Amino acid sequence: MGKTARFLSLFSAILAAAALILIPDTGLAAKTRLGFSGGPEGGTFQYFSNGMAARLSKKLPNVEVSNMASAGSVENVRRINSGDADFGIAYSGDTFLARNGKLPKDERKYENVHAIAYLYGAPAHLIVLEGGGISSISDLAGKRVAVGGAGSGAAAAAQRYFEALGLWDKMKTEFLGYSKAASALGDRLIDGMWVFAGFPNSSVIQAAASNKIKILSTWEEGEKGGAFAQYPFYAPVTIPAGTYSGVDYDVQTFQDSALWVAGKHVKPAMVYDATQNIFTPEGLAYMVKVKSTAKAMSVEGALKGIVTPVHEGAKKLWVEKGLTLNPEQAGE
Repeated sequence: MGKTARFLSLFSAILAAAALILIPDTGLAAKTRLGFSGGPEGGTFQYFSNGMAARLSKKLPNVEVSNMASAGSVENVRRINSGDADFGIAYSGDTFLARNGKLPKDERKYENVHAIAYLYGAPAHLIVLEGGGISSISDLAGKRVAVGGAGSGAAAAAQRYFEALGLWDKMKTEFLGYSKAASALGDRLIDGMWVFAGFPNSSVIQAAASNKIKILSTWEEGEKGGAFAQYPFYAPVTIPAGTYSGVDYDVQTFQDSALWVAGKHVKPAMVYDATQNIFTPEGLAYMVKVKSTAKAMSVEGALKGIVTPVHEGAKKLWVEKGLTLNPEQAGE
């Protein structure tokens, strides 16, 4: 390089440095961009993730949270573990199994996924026809039972539960979606249907509208059979009497928990601020407007159904709110 070229290069560098010094400070900080992985369009996961992403983007300064469509719980766990997403929604069961290398046909341990808070529950409904000769779980041996669509969370939960009780290979399982199962039950093509969703569920309402149904209690037999010792993420829940037509008694069943989760890579201060914002009275009221299922959310119940470590940022907030984390939640 000649003297003239060197001089011009040095002069250009000086001008560039001077320009940076002279640029006025606008006071604008760079935005932090986060991804929130939800679920399929129209599903409850997607309602929650879209609503939470929109609120956090509006309420947290210099933060933009983008909602991401997803196949659901397991995909969200994988995305968050790899850092492809920052926040997400996942079932407590999938989170537990993933962290422990026990997902079906996947022994990898997804240990970067941490819980933030309980959102809502998905209870098991086991519906049979009145007068069909089925009064207990054990009576399902040899019967035709619809357990949800192939590859669905409902079918996976059914397999876990009935295998623990030694019934899975004794039943004639049908992989039918809820609406088709309700029609098949009414036509006597199946003997029972399994629904794993919040109540009241439209397909159970459909079944009860044209048939006299019974909903079997699943908790007691599951506990005796060791299902809940094997899968500690399931929690007891009661479907109140009168929830469905003709079912004038409480049903003692179990549920998985939909959780708000985050990657270990997300800064604790960010998780703290986001969680605090959503769990204010205003934030909770907003979430109920987004989806009535959010009525299950509360500060008091924030740790419900969580059997895996809680993110450091959320842990700080819940301790400040007077909640006590058990050893699994504390990561001990």
